[in-house]
Amino acid sequence: MYLRAAHAEFNVPALRNFIKQNPLGLFITAVSSANFPTIQCTHIPWLIDVQDESSEAELGKLRGHMAKANPHTKALIEAVQQQSSGGGTLGEDVSIVFTGPVHHYVTPKFYVETKPSTGKVVPTWNYSAVQVYGKAKVYCDDGPDTGTFLQTQISDLSNHAETNVMGYTTKPWTVDDAPTRYVDILKRNIVGIEIEITRLEGKYKMSQELGKGDREGVIRGFETIGTDEALSIARTVEDRGNLKDAQAQAQKAKASA
Repeated sequence: MYLRAAHAEFNVPALRNFIKQNPLGLFITAVSSANFPTIQCTHIPWLIDVQDESSEAELGKLRGHMAKANPHTKALIEAVQQQSSGGGTLGEDVSIVFTGPVHHYVTPKFYVETKPSTGKVVPTWNYSAVQVYGKAKVYCDDGPDTGTFLQTQISDLSNHAETNVMGYTTKPWTVDDAPTRYVDILKRNIVGIEIEITRLEGKYKMSQELGKGDREGVIRGFETIGTDEALSIARTVEDRGNLKDAQAQAQKAKASA
């Protein structure tokens, strides 16, 4: 990920929380195969597991699942079976991209300070994203470890989505609400994916590189648009700008101490 200093987010707990809030990630692999395309991508909802939630450094693991009928899945199964010494772990690194809930085109008309004075402005696009890199283990056999992984995965994912995404605090839907035989049939048609995270990078490209006058113009511009998406962008631009200013003040105070 290209990370300008103004846009980079290095706080690991914040990056883990971003994934929890935006669990749909694009799973990307590059696996050489005579039968399937080398580069394949699949959107998957993920869970992130850490042993210590208070840790400032633990990257954690991702858990997800995919349909066996997916050609992407077939390529992964082929690869791990050919790499039999890996214990189901893919030799190649993988990547997962998570995108924030809102993004938007930014018109140069919002740059109320620079545009009138020099005209040296161009359009851009504001967005937020987290990229994960790591090693993938594929649970695709008929062994007890795979059965346990899949049962835990679908139960935990349903609970996360029902309680944290949907906000149901009483009587959320659970896997146990579905007939056991039906669930068993579905489990036979999916594989589990576990990612040992080795690198975690985040980016908020939200106009915080701009001077205060242009930044305020962006905020007012999006507020004028008035849609839910635009208002969310405005608040994020404001928050990230305030964070940038606070960090600059802290560095200045530290340098003068």
